[in-house]
Formats: sequence, C-alpha cells, structure tokens
Amino acid sequence: MLDLGFVRDNLELVKQKMRERGFREDALEQFGALDSTRRAHLLDAEKRKARRNKVSDEIAALKKQKQDASSLISEMKQLKEEITALDTKAEAAENDLRELLKNTPNIPHASVPVGKSAADNQEVRRWGEPRQFDFEPQPHWDLGTALGILDFERAAKISGARFAVYYGVGARLERALANFMLDIHTREHGYTEVLPPFIVNSASLYGTGQLPKFAGDLFKVEKGEPTLAPPEEEKRGSDLWLIPTAEVPVTNLYRDEVLDAERLPVKHCAWTACFRSEAGSYGKDTRGIIRQHQFQKVEMVKFTLPETSYDELESLTHNAEVILQRLNLPYRVVSLCTGDLGFSSAKTYDLEVWLPSNRDYKEISSCSNFESFQARRANLRFRRGKAGKTELLHTLNGSGLAVGRTWLAILENYQQADGSVVVPEALRPYLGGLECITAP
Repeated sequence: MLDLGFVRDNLELVKQKMRERGFREDALEQFGALDSTRRAHLLDAEKRKARRNKVSDEIAALKKQKQDASSLISEMKQLKEEITALDTKAEAAENDLRELLKNTPNIPHASVPVGKSAADNQEVRRWGEPRQFDFEPQPHWDLGTALGILDFERAAKISGARFAVYYGVGARLERALANFMLDIHTREHGYTEVLPPFIVNSASLYGTGQLPKFAGDLFKVEKGEPTLAPPEEEKRGSDLWLIPTAEVPVTNLYRDEVLDAERLPVKHCAWTACFRSEAGSYGKDTRGIIRQHQFQKVEMVKFTLPETSYDELESLTHNAEVILQRLNLPYRVVSLCTGDLGFSSAKTYDLEVWLPSNRDYKEISSCSNFESFQARRANLRFRRGKAGKTELLHTLNGSGLAVGRTWLAILENYQQADGSVVVPEALRPYLGGLECITAP
C-alpha cells in the first residue's frame, strides 16, 4: 500500500504515475475530495476546541465571582457534542482514504518504460538461439499425449477444464525440474528452502496485495458448516484461501516482525502448488498446460534494505536466468511497461522462453521489486542497530521457475522427428540417467 502521507503531499505526482499505469484517475480525484473533507472537519473541530478552552476559562472566572455561568455551561456541552461529531467525521474520511489506497497500485520506478500494454514492454536482452527444425514441430499437448505422459481428458473428468494429469516419466520430469531448481537456488545462489502451507488466511493475501482487489482470481476454501466455527474465530476472520503463489505464505513469514538490518537480505525459495481461478482469462492459452487452475512453481523471495533492493532485483533475475541457461532453453528478458505492471510491483522483469509451437516467446518467470508496498500492508520492518528506529524493508520475488511451463518448453524445444524428446543433460542425474523420452 502507498504511504498515506506521501500521497497527501504529492497528489499531483501520484496522479501522473497512476495515469501512466492506466489507473482510473477519478479514484485519486476522490482521494483529493475526501482529504479536503477530512481537513475541513479537523479545522472546524480545532476552532470549536479553541472556543471550548476559552469558554472553560470564562466559566471558571464566573464561578470564582459566584456569578451565573449556566449559559456558558450549556454552550460548553454543545461544543463538546459538535467536536465529537466532527472528530468522528474526520476519522471516517481517514478510513475512507485508507480503503481507497488498498485498491491503488504501486508507483512505478523511474526506470520503468511508460506504455499502455504488453506491446510497449522493452526487451532488455536475449540468450540462446531458437532451434531450426528440419521437420514441423508439434505443440506440447500433442507430444505429451502421444508419449503417454500427459492426459487432459481424465483430468477434466475428475476436476474440470484447465487441469492435467501427468504419467510415468512426465510426472518424474515435473518432480525432477522442481528438485533441480531448488538445488541450484539453495546450493549456488544462497537461498534457504521453505516448505510453507498451501492454504493461507485473508491477512496474508492482503499483505502481498491479492486482497481485496483480486479476490475473483483466487480459490476460497470451504471448511464445512460455518456455524460450527467458534465465535472468537469468526470475529478474527476465519476465511482461508488456496495460495496463488508461494510469494504469499513466504512473504508473510515475517509479518508484524522487526528484523535486524545485519540479517538482510533474507533469501528464501519454495516449491509449492499454486491455484488460480484465472478469472477474466477465458479464451487465452486454452490449449495445453500454459494456463492451468493448478500448477507447480519454485518461487524466490527476498527481504532487503531499501538502498540495495534494485541491485537485489538484478541478482534475483539472474538467478532465474541461470535455470534456463543450464537447460539450454532460449529466452529473452523484457522490462514491463507502466501499463503492464502487476498491482504491487514498482518494477518487473519478465523472462520469456522460446516455444516452437507459438513461434514466439512466452512468460516463464516474473521478477519484481515491490519496494515498501507489501511491507506497509504486512508491517514488515527492520532496525539498524539496537537503538535505531524501525523502518519498512523492501520485498522482492520471482519465479525460479514456473515448473509446468519449463516442462512444456523442454518437450517442444527438445522434440525429435519421431516424436521422442531428448532429456536435457542437466536433468539426467535427476531421472536416473534417462537420455530420451519415448512412446511406450
């Protein structure tokens, strides 16, 4: 969430940045109107408080002279009621301002290219050359089905659309990829592995910015008869949700805590299943496993000092790139423009892997710096030395990588004319030395 004081003091700048993001400007006009109303109520209350203090002195003087002060006492009572009413209105306006900010996105970093959509994203670099096939390459959904390792029909029978079942080597390949990614990030990049819960409370989703704005993209968990929940649990808010990404539980590990500056950066990585309803995405990537309701991902999360967070973003992005390089998968890095940034992000690099079926690059990782946006929502702080004041730390995360999309990228890029798929050398130790996936 944005700092309320900063928005008050820099409203025109914030409006400009929100225009660059394509955010509704009328929402910030509403902010200005609400803030003016709040200031007016506070000013009126202060005037009445000054009058109340003066009347109080006058009442004391009259009583000392044993004169009638009943009219002033009546005025004092009226002033008290008016002050209470004005303070209540000012507080209500303040709460409305905070509610408005809950749905206001982060301010883009100065280095983010200005643009309206993904078409305005800027390519930063490329690695590897797309393979030139001497035959017509097949899409992964045909390859996987023919190899007997991917099944959409039975997945639809047991769950519905946008689910998949993996068999045999297909399931082992998914597991091998996750282990391969975790090993590199923990052994070479210095991340500490975490295995968090796959179900979180509403406070966790609020902390990372998914709630309240993106509730429609999530799966809410039904726990049975709600009347069976203890009253105290209902008061606290007992809603539970399937995680859309490991970013949510891992970022919230330190919610409402104060970390020592000497400990930063704290670096975690986690493999989890991820669950997304994909609201509003119908018609996009409906074939195959590019856009599923359930998928696996290895996530990297960093908690850093504010002054080093952009260096840490470059490092985080490189950590994700290493996975693609070890698998020899061609990719490019793009800097997202203001109109394509995620809600909580101040700057994002997308890694896009080459897919022969698309004859184009497809996102396989997003690496983002949220600055203090999530930290303010989740109360994530640090302290420099024992006597230092608490400050908001910066949070970053990135996929390292989306396992399912890496799985399909391997099938498509390593396919052979006979429909078999060569296993990348880096993965062979994780598959018992298997060199090629063939049809049964």
